[in-house]
Amino acid sequence: MSRIKELFERKQNNVLNVYCTAGYPELNSTVEVMKALQANGADLIELGMPYSDPLADGPVIQHSSTIALNNGMTIHALFNQLKDSRKEISVPVVLMGYMNPVLQYGFEQFCKDAAAVGVDGLILPDLPEYEFETEFGAVIKQYGLDFIFLVTPETSDERIKKLDSLSSGFLYAVSSSSTTGSDKNMTDVNAYLQKLKSLQLKNPVLVGFGIKDKQTFDAACAHANGAIIGTAFIKSLEGTTDVASTVKSFLNGVLN
Repeated sequence: MSRIKELFERKQNNVLNVYCTAGYPELNSTVEVMKALQANGADLIELGMPYSDPLADGPVIQHSSTIALNNGMTIHALFNQLKDSRKEISVPVVLMGYMNPVLQYGFEQFCKDAAAVGVDGLILPDLPEYEFETEFGAVIKQYGLDFIFLVTPETSDERIKKLDSLSSGFLYAVSSSSTTGSDKNMTDVNAYLQKLKSLQLKNPVLVGFGIKDKQTFDAACAHANGAIIGTAFIKSLEGTTDVASTVKSFLNGVLN
C-alpha cells in the first residue's frame, strides 16, 4: 500500500499537506524544512521543484522558485538531497512541478530516480490528460508513484469524474481559477466542495489555493478530507534564520 493511501486510511479528515519549495530559503534547507514540517503536524509534504515559468504559482511561490534556482537547485540536486531522507522522513512526499524540466531530465529516469529516493507521488499541472493516458501514466505506475490531477470550480462534473478515475492518492481541488496565494470567498468554495462531495469520488479530496491559517484550514476541512497550504508557509520562511522554530510557530497557528 502506498504511503498516501495508508495516510488516508488512517486519517480521513483534517489532513494537512504543506507545500515547500526545494532549495528555499537556502539550497540545503530542503530536508531541514521537511523534518520540521513532520515534527510539527504536517501529514503530507508537497515539495515544489523550482522552475523559471511556473504557470499556476502566484508571486510568492514564483519568488521562492527564483531564489531556489539562484541557490543552485536542480532536479539532480534535489534527488541527491533526498537520497537518505527516508531515514528520518516517514510522511508521504509528493513532488510538484512542470513538465519542461522533467522532460529535459528524461521522464522515465525522473520517475525511477524519484521512486528510488522515496517520493510517493507527482503533481504536474501541465501534463494533459490525453498524454497521461496514452504515454506517461504507464511509466508513473511502473515505478509505483501516485499521480494527482487538479480540478477547479469550472471543471465539468463529467471531467471531474474522469480525472478522479485517472488519479491515485488524492484529488487536488483548486479552490478557484487563479494562481496560488490569492484570497478566496470561502462561501463560494464551500458550494464547490459540497458539489465534489456529492459526486462520490473514489479519491480523497484536498483543497488548495487560498488556505493560509486556522480559519481557512478548518473551513476547507469542513467539506473535504483536508487542505494544502503553500503561499502563507513560504512567506513565513522568508528571511528566517531558524527554520525549526519558524515552522513550529506557523503550524501551531494552523493546527491549534
